[in-house]
Amino acid sequence: MPTVTRCASILLLYASVVGSAAFAQEHRGRVVVDGTPLPGVTVIASQNERTLTTVTNPEGGFQFLSLSAGDWHLHFEMQGFKAVDTTVAVPETTPSATVQMEMLPLSDLRASAKTLHPSAPAVRDDSTVRTKDGTDTPSPSAPPTDSDAGMTADGMLINGSNNNAATSKYSLAQAFGTRRASSKSLYTGSLGFKLSASPFDARPYSLTGLQTPKASYSTFTGLATLGGPIRIPHVFYNGPNFFAAYQWTRNPEAFTQSGLVPTAAQRAGILPTGTVAVTPQAAALLALYPLPNLAGSTQYNYQTQVLNNSHVDSLQTRLDKTIGRRDTMNGKFAFLNSRADATNLFHFRDTTKTFGIDSDVTWQHRFPRQIFVETTYRFSRLRTDVTPFFANLINVSGNTGITGNLQDPANWGPPTLNFSSGIASLTDGISAFDRNQTDGVGINATWTYRRHTVTFGGDFRRQQFNQLQQANPRGTFAFTGEATGSDLRDFLTGVPDASKVAFGNADKYFRESVSDLFVTDDWRVKPELTLTTGIRWDYSAPVTELKGRLVNLDVAPGFTAVQPVLGSNPVGPLTGMHYPSSLVRPDLRKFQPRFGFAWRPLPATPLVIRGGYGIYVDTSVYLSAAGSMAQQAPLSKSLSVSNSSTCALTLVNGFQDCAGITSDTFAIDPNFRVGYAQIWNLSAQQDLPGSIVLTGTYLGSKGTRGPQEFLPNTYAPSYGTTTQPAPTCASCPRGFLYRTSNGNSIRHAGEVQLRRRLRSGFTATLDYLYAHSIDNDAYLGGGSTNTYNSALDPYNTPSDTIAQNWQNLQAERSRSSFDQRHLLKFTFQYTSGTGIGGGTLLTGWRGRVLKQWTLSSSLSAGSGLPQTPIYYTTLPGTGFAGTIRPNRTAADLYTASNGYHLNAAAFATPAAGQFGNAGRYSIEGPNAVAVDSSLARVFKLRDPLSLDIRIDSTNVLNHVAFTGWNTLTNSTTFGLPASANAMRSFELSGRLRF
Repeated sequence: MPTVTRCASILLLYASVVGSAAFAQEHRGRVVVDGTPLPGVTVIASQNERTLTTVTNPEGGFQFLSLSAGDWHLHFEMQGFKAVDTTVAVPETTPSATVQMEMLPLSDLRASAKTLHPSAPAVRDDSTVRTKDGTDTPSPSAPPTDSDAGMTADGMLINGSNNNAATSKYSLAQAFGTRRASSKSLYTGSLGFKLSASPFDARPYSLTGLQTPKASYSTFTGLATLGGPIRIPHVFYNGPNFFAAYQWTRNPEAFTQSGLVPTAAQRAGILPTGTVAVTPQAAALLALYPLPNLAGSTQYNYQTQVLNNSHVDSLQTRLDKTIGRRDTMNGKFAFLNSRADATNLFHFRDTTKTFGIDSDVTWQHRFPRQIFVETTYRFSRLRTDVTPFFANLINVSGNTGITGNLQDPANWGPPTLNFSSGIASLTDGISAFDRNQTDGVGINATWTYRRHTVTFGGDFRRQQFNQLQQANPRGTFAFTGEATGSDLRDFLTGVPDASKVAFGNADKYFRESVSDLFVTDDWRVKPELTLTTGIRWDYSAPVTELKGRLVNLDVAPGFTAVQPVLGSNPVGPLTGMHYPSSLVRPDLRKFQPRFGFAWRPLPATPLVIRGGYGIYVDTSVYLSAAGSMAQQAPLSKSLSVSNSSTCALTLVNGFQDCAGITSDTFAIDPNFRVGYAQIWNLSAQQDLPGSIVLTGTYLGSKGTRGPQEFLPNTYAPSYGTTTQPAPTCASCPRGFLYRTSNGNSIRHAGEVQLRRRLRSGFTATLDYLYAHSIDNDAYLGGGSTNTYNSALDPYNTPSDTIAQNWQNLQAERSRSSFDQRHLLKFTFQYTSGTGIGGGTLLTGWRGRVLKQWTLSSSLSAGSGLPQTPIYYTTLPGTGFAGTIRPNRTAADLYTASNGYHLNAAAFATPAAGQFGNAGRYSIEGPNAVAVDSSLARVFKLRDPLSLDIRIDSTNVLNHVAFTGWNTLTNSTTFGLPASANAMRSFELSGRLRF
């Protein structure tokens, strides 16, 4: 369901403002020169297309409230000082750092003064505007930034030639804090908006070729900010400084959705193989499917356009107060309130309401002997309420006679239906009411002694995940054609090939403690060499449930027997093993050394060599396992079964516990270990003629102890016949997923970047990245990239994360899900009327009209992401479908016709009793191409007013970019595009500053 996925992504993006356990991370730091705080330093953080800007306060401190996960490039610059560049990895590194800056030699200061162009515009510290996705990016007068991809935070303190020329827009900053040099008022603020409308956007791409009517919509976002000192007459005049920002968004979005739905003849039971009697349950569920609106199509035969809506209100406030000469107090408070609805192919409209708050209080104290200490308390809470379309409306299962699933009013609706032939899956959302909360304290200290800057500290967080929801209350039916040879015939006759259900224990109260300690020494050995060494310890305790309602499986050697073990009584009934209440033993041995260097080998040349090595751990591995363990027998009803002679399933009685099938569907190794990655990098940077900077980078990483998942005691099916091969161990339990931590990965990447420094109003960057990554890790890089398969069954684990053959895990080693082999990026920015040749001397009305326009554009072209071919069938004795891969033939996979992008003849059904030999992630996905542009200008009005105007265009060439292929090889839609990215759109934004 692309629309639901996209809407969820939008909500998560906005939720990053208010920070719960899943919120973006704050990054703070301090800039000093020889141990003395340095105020007024411009700090620019950039990641891909996102850029944030701030200025250090009187204590040299700076803060970014919301940095998303990944590498962020930080640039520090101030007139008269050497610029500094560094990279931080969020959230792996410490969220606080100290940066050392050095004054330029007198000769460099004089040269800079001689070459500084008199018309170079100054940059304001608040020169950011909101982009379409709600992030801050440079305004037309803001400087461009560079992303040094692949660099770590270690040893990046030598600037080398990375500082911009003297004509750079940000070589001279005339405004500190929220004050502007031309403003007489103590207060500054702004009013802004973003506006887009359907008449200016291109028509959504149609996968079927059917041009449905274009929906009418308009989106609007309002923004207001105000900042300055708090002064109350006759009470106090030296109050704290405040800043407040409010954003109001009303955002409807139109999407075109396509699918394959049963025809009128099929609904009547008329099939190519003959006529069948349609059961009442199948007829009632068929009534929820729309009729085809594209006649004669052998691919998708139905298309519709849906309109999703999101309403978002958010507020951010901040107070800062300096107390005496050594103390500073600051605090912030933010809230988010969003309401959104999403509609799927069947026009089921689900609503989601989110409310979150985020606050912290920080005390900073500067001790003698150049010691700076910062202590912070943080509190955040996020509430999410999901209401599916049928909730309290229609009891679909009860009215049609389907039994065995949960039929409380909050979860009324149909069971999920999955088909191997490509018929659209019938599905709807699940009711949920979650309240997540985080309390945290942290201390960070910096000690500067001679050439050493030592940073040390620690954090502790207590996290609550309070959930009121069911895992799979209405259940899932899979139809693969194993009973009658046709998945649709199986459905019409009411015989599912597999079923899954999980409900009970709706209220869950998960608890987790997270701690870390760190120490880092930044040692400036000599002017041309800087070394950074440190060590970090992270510990995330396994998740517990407040009332002990977790269930794992106590497993006998060789998986010959299993019995449930409860968190309230953690003693294994088979092995006699004593478990902790989390049922997973903690992993305390996560020490992570870090080392980095920056070296200028020839002091008289601009060549700079940087490198680093570090170990980084993944401490967010326990929550998903706890969620699975909380929805199991004997505390809940949970099963995963397949149809057989000993376990006959029907639509009426399809959720039944059969003999030989475990009543629990998930288990985790009690000795599960936290995975970690070793990351190393080496780069060389050299200046070339024409203000060109050449940078070459190598980045390597090796992952260890990654999660793996397999299905014990399973065997290959016979693919469509009623005779199943005999299992190797008929009495051994099956029907459950087992998670271990024996995965590993390796990645190598090389990057070459050419960057033209900003001069005469023009800057550009050309970047090429070649990378290759392989793994046998279930969730490395975020898990499945099979768009079709992951949406096929919301309750099933994505097919390409579960091992096909549990006795041959080595066969799962393949390309990683994120293995994009080639990626080329080109960006440029030009500001008119800059430099003599660019028209800076142009006067009169021509000068007023033509000068100070900023045009920027970006081109990104990359090879496709890999996808896994799936032969959709069930494993004997289990309800798990979609884990089998087909056999590879000699036919060319990419030679296809008639609108198909993959050749179905390249794959064949495996032989009976054998697993397929097609590799995991062996299909190349569609190439990715995107071109975005913007045009902007700042209009100087009556002092101190200025108006920013910006027009942004995404996919300006209106190029169709598919997100992935359908990869079920026994489906009629195999090789068709799963969906397409948005077509060309325009957005107008404006901001009045005062």
